[in-house]
Amino acid sequence: MIPFTFIRTATTDAAIKEGSLKASKYLAGGTNLIDLMKLDIEKPGRLVDINHLSLNKIEAGTNGSLLIGALVKNTALAYHPEILKRYPVISQAVLSGASAQLRNMASTGGNILQRTRCYYFYDTAFPCNKREPGSGCSAITGYNRNHALLGTSEACIATHPSDLCVAFIMMDATVHLQGPKGQRKVLFSEFHRLPGNTPQIENVLLPGELITAVEIPALHYSSRSHYLKLRDRASYEFALCSAAVALDIQGGKIVQAKIAMGGVGTKPWRAYAAEKVLMGSSVSDDRFRAAAEAALSEAKPHKYNGFKIDLSKRTLIRALTTTSEIA
Repeated sequence: MIPFTFIRTATTDAAIKEGSLKASKYLAGGTNLIDLMKLDIEKPGRLVDINHLSLNKIEAGTNGSLLIGALVKNTALAYHPEILKRYPVISQAVLSGASAQLRNMASTGGNILQRTRCYYFYDTAFPCNKREPGSGCSAITGYNRNHALLGTSEACIATHPSDLCVAFIMMDATVHLQGPKGQRKVLFSEFHRLPGNTPQIENVLLPGELITAVEIPALHYSSRSHYLKLRDRASYEFALCSAAVALDIQGGKIVQAKIAMGGVGTKPWRAYAAEKVLMGSSVSDDRFRAAAEAALSEAKPHKYNGFKIDLSKRTLIRALTTTSEIA
């Protein structure tokens, strides 16, 4: 770990002023950043501690939405009464990730910004385009069992690791940002970037910009939602595949469907094709299977991760079935 300067700020404006300077990184829970610094993957010259900012509340937004502060801890988010009542998929996604100790430290904003858990990214002995642009992607010809099937490129097949982000993109969340040029909002579906030829650029944040909150819209059927995650062990493990689902069912017909998948995409993956299959259809096993086929229709497997296609289909079918049975 290289030497760095530690700065603690008391206001958002002060944090942004410090964070806009060269080689600066914002520090919240640090559950991902500190690990990357120890491995010499992240090398900030300045750490700007934002933990004293007033961004740790969950409160009502506009038009019935819910505003989640960027510094809200994962544990507090998972057990908040409004989340449990209105958005169970968010609570389930949070509680399926990491460990209790990490959830007590990790922040909402940090969860969104966590970097891939690709083992080649973490091992500096191997080439990695995310870590060193232009050096190559070791995973493409290496052991790629845990890697992505959707949104990949010739430069990168690393999987996005977050469970919470899968729930956020399914719920059509909006990310609130503040930076040197002022405030702006970005749809969650547009926040993370596909790797393309520049996998080192993972999101649309501008220099010095800070996530201040995530806004979840009000949906009358959001309580009928579910998150299902499959992994190699029962805890402290990233998804082989996962599905976040919300269904608006009226008179046995699916009026609205929202579907996202994790463990299979280079970014949190919204399954729009699967949603179209379900819209206006009756609740049935056949339609759920058709939706699963549509969700994985563009999957591009590599040598060791082809099994994830069928596994992801079964995961989505199970998540849809479970959601449809919620009263």
